[in-house]
Amino acid sequence: MADSPISQTRLFERLTGDDDSRMCQDIPEKACQEQPRNFFLHLFAALGNKLADELSSARLVLPWLMGIIGAPIWMVGFLVPIREAGALLPQIFVAGFIRPLPRRKWVWIAGALLQALCAAALALLAVSGSGSLGGALVLAALIGLSLARGVSSIATKDVMGKTIAKRRRGTLMGYSGSIAGGATLAAGAVLVLLGDSPGEWALATLLGVAALGWGLNAFCVARIHEEPGAVEGGENAWKSIKYGVSLLKNDRAFLHFNVARALLLSSALALPYLALLGQEQSGSDLGNLGLMVVVSGLAAMVASPVWGKLADQSSRRVMCYAATGTTLGCLLGASLVWLPGTWSQSVVPYALVYALLVIIHHGVRLGRKTYLVDIATQDDRALYVALSNTLTGILMLVVGGIVGALSHWLGSAGLLLLLSFTAFCAILSAYRLPEVE
Repeated sequence: MADSPISQTRLFERLTGDDDSRMCQDIPEKACQEQPRNFFLHLFAALGNKLADELSSARLVLPWLMGIIGAPIWMVGFLVPIREAGALLPQIFVAGFIRPLPRRKWVWIAGALLQALCAAALALLAVSGSGSLGGALVLAALIGLSLARGVSSIATKDVMGKTIAKRRRGTLMGYSGSIAGGATLAAGAVLVLLGDSPGEWALATLLGVAALGWGLNAFCVARIHEEPGAVEGGENAWKSIKYGVSLLKNDRAFLHFNVARALLLSSALALPYLALLGQEQSGSDLGNLGLMVVVSGLAAMVASPVWGKLADQSSRRVMCYAATGTTLGCLLGASLVWLPGTWSQSVVPYALVYALLVIIHHGVRLGRKTYLVDIATQDDRALYVALSNTLTGILMLVVGGIVGALSHWLGSAGLLLLLSFTAFCAILSAYRLPEVE
C-alpha cells in the first residue's frame, strides 16, 4: 500500500468485512490505494462534525442558552428554521460553485473552519450575552453556522464519493454515527454530574468543545488524499430552478409530497419549545440539560434502524405514523404543565416526551428522505432533492417566523398545541400520497 501501514489496512478490512481493501468499484486506482487511510480520516472527521452538531444543537442546547441569557421567547422560534434553512437554501447555488474545482475538500475545510468560528462566538455569548441583544447575536452566529454547514454538506458527499468506494460508504457512516452517539452520551453524562454548577460557563465549555470538534473535522479533511475530479458538466442554477418550477406544475405527486413535508416541519419546530418548557418548569440546572442530552442521544441511536426498515417497506406509511406520533407527542408535551405537584416541576417527564419526539422526528426524516429518493428517476433525482430542500428551507423561515411571533402570546405550551394541529393536517396529507415502493 502506498502510505497505509499494514496494521491500518488490516483494521480497515476487518471493519468493512472485506478480504481485499484494493477491491474498488467506482474510484480510481490511486484513490483505491489510499482508501484505508482515507477511511479513518473520514471517520474521525465525521466524529468531530457529529459531536459538534450535537453540542450546538438548535433543538436543545441553544434554546437552553437563550433561556439562560434571558432572550425573548419569540427568538427561540427562529433557532430551528435558521439552522435548517441556512443549510438547505444555498445548496442549489453551492453545487454549481464547486463544480469547476478539481479538488473539493478545500470547500469542506472552509465550511468547517467557519462553523468552528461561529461556535466560538456562541461560547462567548454564553458568558457575556443577555436579553434581546444577546439573543439577536446568537441568531446571527447561528446564521453563519448554518450557511457554513450547507457548504460543507455538499462538499462532504462529493469528496466521499471520490475517496471511498461503494459498499463501504454506508459502513463508514454507520461507524461514525455510533462513535459520535457515544461521545454525545458522555457529554450528557458530564452535564448531569455538573448538576447545579454555573450554567453560563458550562454552556460556554460545551460550545467551545463544539468549536474544537469542527477544528478536528477540518484537520482530518486536510489530510485526505483526493484525486482531481471532473470539472465540466455544471449547470446554471437559475436554469435548474426554472426547470424545477415546471416539475412542480407537472408532477402532482411531487407537489403533494412537498405540501406533506411542509406540514411535517412541526416535528422539528416542537423540539426547542419542549426543551424551553422543561427549563421554565424545572429550572436551568445543568443536570436537567444533561439528562435531556442523554435521552436524546439514546433515542436517536435506537430510532433510525427501526424507521429505516419500515421506510423500505412503505415510506408513505412511515410519514403517516410519524405525523400521528408528532400530533400525540405535542399534545402530551403541552399537557405536562398540568401535572400534579412536584411532577410538573421535574425535568424527567419533559425529558421522556423529548425523547419520544426525537424518535418520531427521525421517522419524519427517514420517511420523507426515502420517499423523495423513490419518487424521482435517476435522471432527475438530484434536481428533485435540491428543489425540495430549497422549498423546505424557505418554508422553514416563513413558518418559523409565524410560530415565533405567535409564541409571544401563546407561550411554549400553547405553541405545542398549535403544532399538534399542524401535525394532524400532515396525517391527512401524507395519507393521500401514492405508494412509491
